[in-house]
Amino acid sequence: MTALAPTVTAPGDARPRRWGRRRVVGVVALVILLLIAVILSVTFGARDVTAADVWAGLNGSTDSASSAAVAKRIPRTVLAILVGAALAVAGTVLQGATRNPLADPQILGINGGAGLAIVTGIAFFGLSSPSMYIWTGMLGAAGAAVLVYAIGSLGRGGATPLRLALAGAVTAVAFSSLTSAILLPRTEVLNVFRFWQIGGVGGATFPTILQVLPFLGVGLLVCLASASALNTLALGDELAAGLGARVRTARLIATGGAVVLCGAATAVAGPIGFVGLVVPHMLRLLVGVDHRWLLPVSALGGAVLLTLADVVGRVVARPEEIEVGIVTALIGAPFFIALVRRQRMRAL
Repeated sequence: MTALAPTVTAPGDARPRRWGRRRVVGVVALVILLLIAVILSVTFGARDVTAADVWAGLNGSTDSASSAAVAKRIPRTVLAILVGAALAVAGTVLQGATRNPLADPQILGINGGAGLAIVTGIAFFGLSSPSMYIWTGMLGAAGAAVLVYAIGSLGRGGATPLRLALAGAVTAVAFSSLTSAILLPRTEVLNVFRFWQIGGVGGATFPTILQVLPFLGVGLLVCLASASALNTLALGDELAAGLGARVRTARLIATGGAVVLCGAATAVAGPIGFVGLVVPHMLRLLVGVDHRWLLPVSALGGAVLLTLADVVGRVVARPEEIEVGIVTALIGAPFFIALVRRQRMRAL
């Protein structure tokens, strides 16, 4: 999807009004879908529940197994919404900042870097506090982002979209192998984090959510504040600089917000992939390429996708569960292959 320069519309042109209506309808539809996803997430799972059980669980009752199941699903649903929104916004920002349609926290190795840092901290430094997981995850995500960009910048031509995608894929594989090498000889660590490696929200608790919420909030605010800068970067570095934009500063700030979101989300839910790839591309068709609309709408879309993916993982293999990271991979891998095969998807 190539970036297009802004076009001047003639007086009375209906295109802005048409886009405006489409955006409003799209936002309303996503809000309705999110409400439906929340209801499904609270209602469906390994145990069937009634409306009375749902009401009791919402009131905090755990007197019966069904109401206790509902009470456990509530923080799980909240975490799925937050993580889905964070990953979708991070993917949108990374695609805009790098002008790379293949950019995604998982594909670029950022989630893998956060995961490797957390596992290393647990295995060798005895990390046990969720807040330390978050800080460690953000440091790992930042280090991975720097490493991928450095590798992708080697040689002539600098950091092209294809080089960044290849460098990210190689780095992600390397981080995954290193993580496995650390975990396999350490049974006690492996037992705790073998499901976390896949990515899931099943262990959500409100104390954990409250600890990660400030980091997600800061990252989201930074990304939303970068919307206008991302619109300018989409015109190309030279034209953006000609318009007075500080290209490197804008790219650094936007990427920093995405790294905070990736690190925090990975710390609490594991390295969930493809949400940041699928959602931005789908929603560009709905609201266009203006990041002032695309970023908040991507947050809604990511929340819907991850919440529904979690519901699917709970239902299709009852009474067992399929971790949400596997479900998003099944959705995102074919999308990624189709995206790579499109010849014109070389830069945003």
